[in-house]
Amino acid sequence: MSNKLEITIDVIVHATEDMTKILQPFNEIFDIEEEIFNKTETTGYFENPITMVNTKLVKKQSKAFMKKFLEILSISQISQLIEEIEERTEDSKFHLRLDKQELVQGKLVFSQKDTIKIKIHTPVYNKKNTRDVFSELFQSHLN
Repeated sequence: MSNKLEITIDVIVHATEDMTKILQPFNEIFDIEEEIFNKTETTGYFENPITMVNTKLVKKQSKAFMKKFLEILSISQISQLIEEIEERTEDSKFHLRLDKQELVQGKLVFSQKDTIKIKIHTPVYNKKNTRDVFSELFQSHLN
């Protein structure tokens, strides 16, 4: 696994949602305390109150998150990520979205609706090596 690894997590919490319920799985599954999340109150498109929640994991925290994340994913999910490296990568950042409601249930499911956005950043010094760098990262726990 790369020495330089950053994980960014972004969540939009609507007024109708329970913030604790959404952030609790991060603590239970990934040992990420709710306190490290930054919370910004704002207003949505229809004047509804929403909270933007985000955090950036670096060093030991990012590696611990990645290790746990890859342990939980199925082999077919990891294969899917590897197959989609080119479409999901921009400027050394791998983008993925997890279903927010499924995460509350303790499951990691890729989705495009009502999601938690995760960016995995590791240096890729030559763009043509992007696939190799992220393939190695995703396969690192299988060895």
